[in-house]
Amino acid sequence: MAHLQVALNGDSTHPAMPRTADEIARDAAGCVAAGATLLHLHAFDDDGRESLEPTHVGRMLRAVRASCPGIPLNVTTFAEIEPDPRRRLELVSGWTELPDLISANQGEQGIDDLSALLVSRGVAIEACVLSVADAERFVALGGWDRFERLVIEAMDPDPETALGLIGEMEAVVAAAGVGLEQLEHGIGHGTWAVVERAARLGKGVRIGLEDVGTLPDGSVVGSNAELVVATRRLTGTD
Repeated sequence: MAHLQVALNGDSTHPAMPRTADEIARDAAGCVAAGATLLHLHAFDDDGRESLEPTHVGRMLRAVRASCPGIPLNVTTFAEIEPDPRRRLELVSGWTELPDLISANQGEQGIDDLSALLVSRGVAIEACVLSVADAERFVALGGWDRFERLVIEAMDPDPETALGLIGEMEAVVAAAGVGLEQLEHGIGHGTWAVVERAARLGKGVRIGLEDVGTLPDGSVVGSNAELVVATRRLTGTD
């Protein structure tokens, strides 16, 4: 299978969700040992809130790089962390420790300026589409070679609906001739259906406790590393 990207943390109340830089670094190392090839990260402040502040992002990146040398690190720029596009751009402009790449949700206001800023500083961009409208917007942008890969995300927990959304978005980018590497991403009960589909088509996946709290057999998952192991088993790459 292509890349297996683990979303280590995010907006979740799962008890195993890491929050501090040291917790994230330990979790990251466990995921890499289990077979993850990319890491998708959220930084948190001292009160456990998601943050784009340079101090918090830098502290997390240093810790994870020390525990996972050579593994590409992706930091979210999700607008829900900082809804004001000007303030988000200001915060990211202040980053002194840079990730290898960021996730850029194509439907968000100000995402083009944010992406251009980071590209100018040598950071690669994952273009993320969460709807057919996002996919159409991405296709209309052109210049796709400036992106590292495309993440196609079905944000509906119903498996049948999720697979339908993934198929519609992929059809839009395929019709335009977009040749980027693709990762697929589902949530809730739709997660494992998306993983199975991605494996059949030779595409990569993103998975993490921020998305799903159960394994394919319905049992409760205890860690991100368990999700990596389950994904590799399901896709025949263990």
